[in-house]
Amino acid sequence: MSIPKTYNPKEVEDKWYATWLERGFFKSKPNPKKEPYTVVIPPPNVTGVLHMGHMLNNTIQDVLVRRARMQGKEACWVPGTDHASIATEARVVAMLKEKGINKSDLTREEFLQYAFEWKEKYGGIILEQLKKLGASCDWDRTRFTMEPDLTAAVIEVFVDLYRKGQIYRGVRMVNWDPQGLTALSDEEVNFKQVNGKLYYLRYGIEGSDEVLTVATKRPETIMGDVAICVHPEDERYKHLAGKKAIIPLVNRAIPIIFDEYVDREFGTGVLKVTPAHDINDYELGQKHNLPSIDVLNDNGTIHERAGLYVGEDRFVVRKKITKELEAKGLLEKVEDSVSNVGFSERTDAVIEPKLSMQWWCKMDQMAKPALENVMNDTIKLHPPKFKNMYRSWMENVHDWCISRQLWWGQQIPAYYLPDGTFVVARTAEEALEEARVKTNNPKLQLSDLRQDEDVLDTWFSSWLWPISVFDGFKDPDNEDILYYYPTNDLVTAPEILFFWVARMIMAGYEFRKELPFRNVYLTGIVRDGQGRKMSKSLGNSPDPLVLIEQYGADGVRAGMLFSSPAGNDLLFDEKLCEQGRNFSNKIWNAFRLINGWEVNQTLPNPNEKAIKWFDSKFNEALNVLEDHFEKFRISDALLTVYKLVWDDFCSYYLEMIKPAFGSPIDPETLQTTYGYLEKLMKVLHPFMPFITEEIWNSMKERAPKDCLVVASWPEKGRIDTDLLKQTEYVLNVVGQIRNVRNSKNLSPAKKLALHVRMVDGKNAIAGYETLVSKLANLSEIQETDQQLDNALSFVVDSSEFFIPMEGTIDAAAERERILKELDYTKGFLASVEKKLSNERFVAGAPDAVLSAERKKQSDAEAKIAALEQSLSALSKE
Repeated sequence: MSIPKTYNPKEVEDKWYATWLERGFFKSKPNPKKEPYTVVIPPPNVTGVLHMGHMLNNTIQDVLVRRARMQGKEACWVPGTDHASIATEARVVAMLKEKGINKSDLTREEFLQYAFEWKEKYGGIILEQLKKLGASCDWDRTRFTMEPDLTAAVIEVFVDLYRKGQIYRGVRMVNWDPQGLTALSDEEVNFKQVNGKLYYLRYGIEGSDEVLTVATKRPETIMGDVAICVHPEDERYKHLAGKKAIIPLVNRAIPIIFDEYVDREFGTGVLKVTPAHDINDYELGQKHNLPSIDVLNDNGTIHERAGLYVGEDRFVVRKKITKELEAKGLLEKVEDSVSNVGFSERTDAVIEPKLSMQWWCKMDQMAKPALENVMNDTIKLHPPKFKNMYRSWMENVHDWCISRQLWWGQQIPAYYLPDGTFVVARTAEEALEEARVKTNNPKLQLSDLRQDEDVLDTWFSSWLWPISVFDGFKDPDNEDILYYYPTNDLVTAPEILFFWVARMIMAGYEFRKELPFRNVYLTGIVRDGQGRKMSKSLGNSPDPLVLIEQYGADGVRAGMLFSSPAGNDLLFDEKLCEQGRNFSNKIWNAFRLINGWEVNQTLPNPNEKAIKWFDSKFNEALNVLEDHFEKFRISDALLTVYKLVWDDFCSYYLEMIKPAFGSPIDPETLQTTYGYLEKLMKVLHPFMPFITEEIWNSMKERAPKDCLVVASWPEKGRIDTDLLKQTEYVLNVVGQIRNVRNSKNLSPAKKLALHVRMVDGKNAIAGYETLVSKLANLSEIQETDQQLDNALSFVVDSSEFFIPMEGTIDAAAERERILKELDYTKGFLASVEKKLSNERFVAGAPDAVLSAERKKQSDAEAKIAALEQSLSALSKE
């Protein structure tokens, strides 16, 4: 068959992905005869588009799934999307605003209709983009966290945990988004270093003229102060025990308390306590039984209970109150200060710590099996360095705020009665029955009940993901859940190790009494060359689809994996994708070379040594590859295959067996080589699926069911270690000869002679003379027992080799070249020595600079010696 000269990724990738889908190779169903291999995709937000983090994460998943499929396992990769409450609602609100519609003008039902229309239009974009990457998901199994069955699972779990006493409603401190008007989880808050001010305010001491100076970053919250706190061992303030301070402007007296929490070195060592607006103050207030005064509205304006600046924005008030304090002599000074400020991930508004009535899920009991089974490696984290972080989180777990003040999401199944009490039930009809029993009032109607307005945190649906995608709540004993669960490997990012991974583990043990997955592979963050996290806002993140268009999906996949060890950040450089594309071209050219050889059926096989060597080399690499996969070293696994293909197969094996130009090849060598190429395509396929499938099907006619994607993974074979060692030695000799050519600017086409000095009567390359002659382009190989004059020599281990130079090079031209280089190097050495003889320079230069200069000096001296030796050898000719 005709093989195109150049490889066209776009044409090949579109063709083969369509073929794989058409032939159903990605589909999975329970098969008792096969071992299941299950991966559930970390569901990307329906608002999302493909970014570099997705590229890395899904490439790794696809590598694992494709390999498992080839190993004969029933591979099932479940795709899906997350409804992303906050992000999606923000998008829909913005879309409505463009149409001149305010959310406040709509009913909940009307808003949700718009939201579902938006989701249908945009929600599947990222999954379609993953197909361009080559993701071999079972697309028929695609799930969505707000589809009816998964929503029913969320409601079922809420009711179950509430009835167990693990969900409750109460007022506690939360992260509050004043723009999104909702509570946020910790992972939805981004902390940034912000330049601000530290304000020193004067608080009077009740009944005296004494003034207490308090340093604060938030003067706009003084209306919510309930105490002043100092360290009990701070001698400056011990005399204030039992006294009260007067809040400036507010003129309200508050107690002075003592607690070791106070940092005596910060500011004046005096802390104003505002429990409603700071998490640490809240804990302090709980400890000392202090009240809480919330002086902010939900939208970040001042509440009327503050009594000052009512209705004005918090940051406007900060400026105004500072001026008023200064005018009244209550501001001592202002200093520059740097603070770690939390911002909403979705709206970028500054977060307010806020006391709020919310729904909470108790975590302490569920955390115990989730902690134990990670620490004892029942569930393995890769790399294991994350176990300490995991343990720290789980040993200090807090109750989970699971309510959000939004409309997009699963509405909390709590129904309020006219008297203010509530019942929790799966449906409104169940709630009505419970309410009638609770109130002993059979006349209650549905219209008398009001469902809680809030929705559940998005994570409250995604923590059920490994169970709910197989309908494990709808039908706990269905065929899918019994076969595919527990899943095998989870690939995700370390930043959601607690917020998602740990919670899935908790859910697994809580609702299925077993682990949800056996391995967690934690990827690093994709960063640019400066070490910055890639993001749209910084403009340092390339568009993955543009990269795929330019370098091909295989090139980008390989580029991503070349430098992505588990748990370590990837410093991405587009040159990595170029390297991946070059690798594709190398493979394609090797295939074209083999395919272009004419065969002569009568020729004997002259390549037995080369064939046996590569067989052992492949088996050796396969063992290393399997070990890397076992330890989730995916980057190392690719590099092992890369070296096997590029170096061992293309650079050495093909050169060993290649027939002379215009000559045919023997049938045994060609058939064996095609066999090796098939094996190489198999081990490379998980990493670079498209080009390997194209070559696999171009090698010979195959049945539709015989695509590489479902071919069997190679089995381990025998390794002849002695043969590998001897051939490695021979290839080292060849490399040294090539180095001589390069150093002397000798054409690869020019034949050289090689003399091998005997050691104890032995020739170090005995039996390999033909191979060495072919690879190094030698005219002859002779044995000798003495030193050779007029020759360049090199040593490999204890054996010495000589290459006669007489008549090989133009002596006059070589002498001229050496003299020029010698002259330049001596001049360079003189400049370095002049610098090092300068006492002022030596005295003032850092150690690293001096060390670098001295290395330049020694390197130049060594080079001069080598050049002079070459000149001397040339003169003897």
